[in-house]
Amino acid sequence: MVVLTQPLVENLSHIKTCKNNNTDVFTGIPVIDLLDPEVNTLIIKACQEFGFFKVVNHGVPVETMTKLESEAVIFFNLSQVEKDKAGPANPFGYGNKRIGSNGDMGWVEYLLLTTNPDLSYQKSFAIPGNSHLFWSLVNEYVSAVRNLACLVLEKIAEGLRIEPKNVLSKMLMDEKSDSCFRLNHYPPCPELLHTLSGRNLIGFGEHTDPQVISVVRSNNTSGLQISLRDGTWLSVPPDPYSFFINVDDSLQVMSNGRFRSVRHRVLADSMKSRVSMIYFGGPPLSEKIAPLSCLMEEGEESLYNEFTWCEYKKSAYKTRLGDNRLTLFEKKPQPNPATSAAQ
Repeated sequence: MVVLTQPLVENLSHIKTCKNNNTDVFTGIPVIDLLDPEVNTLIIKACQEFGFFKVVNHGVPVETMTKLESEAVIFFNLSQVEKDKAGPANPFGYGNKRIGSNGDMGWVEYLLLTTNPDLSYQKSFAIPGNSHLFWSLVNEYVSAVRNLACLVLEKIAEGLRIEPKNVLSKMLMDEKSDSCFRLNHYPPCPELLHTLSGRNLIGFGEHTDPQVISVVRSNNTSGLQISLRDGTWLSVPPDPYSFFINVDDSLQVMSNGRFRSVRHRVLADSMKSRVSMIYFGGPPLSEKIAPLSCLMEEGEESLYNEFTWCEYKKSAYKTRLGDNRLTLFEKKPQPNPATSAAQ
């Protein structure tokens, strides 16, 4: 199935070319060196302005990234019959083109896995080939990127001067953390060169991630785009040796809107295959999500009603991919009593 959009017009005239080491010189996307003495301040600024940034000097071995990518490529190169043995995704397992249960489609196939070792999902579907090696590499990779996500969240806490510094990261380290891991494959589609007339093939439609934080790594194929505040779509240059961090919906709520949950999408390539690996850092199902009281200034009002992660997750599963899920949990402005009486 091919999902198309109208021709994409990207206006990058307002993106300043920066000559320092803290932004990509062509796009303005923040590049955060985790060894930079000003790392806390830089991360806070990136979360406020973009909800998205690249991290370098992250400490995750290149070998850990490339070995898992190789196993993912082996799996996605199998015949459709073999891959289907690991599906259908419900919600975990192998999925193909269908994204969720509400009619969203994309030019993508994927494996969605839970990271909770207490769940026996791994026994519910089979990974063809050397499954022991596959699961071993998944566990090694997820452990590394979870530590990276926690480090970033602790830098955020330090930058916001809230204590303890693990107020955010402890949700991911909790043994009941509802985190998950996704391997995406966007197959090439050569015939598009002759049929699209400048239109774009949607690999994964625009959306925000509902969790706390997402850690993304892809091969050296472009396709990822983020939406800027003015609605412009900005292409993210691929970098297989670095990670990209997404601010997610729950972190937007906990920051009381100081941070923005980044809207993003993926365009498929007509000639190249794209493989991405995403760790979605989620809290325990019973975790209450609300603006952090230690962050709220005197007189500041909460923008959101409190909810549990379980409530928000269930709500998200009922929506379409591109819906603004937080709308249902936003506090509505209360009418001024004096104004109401006058009316």
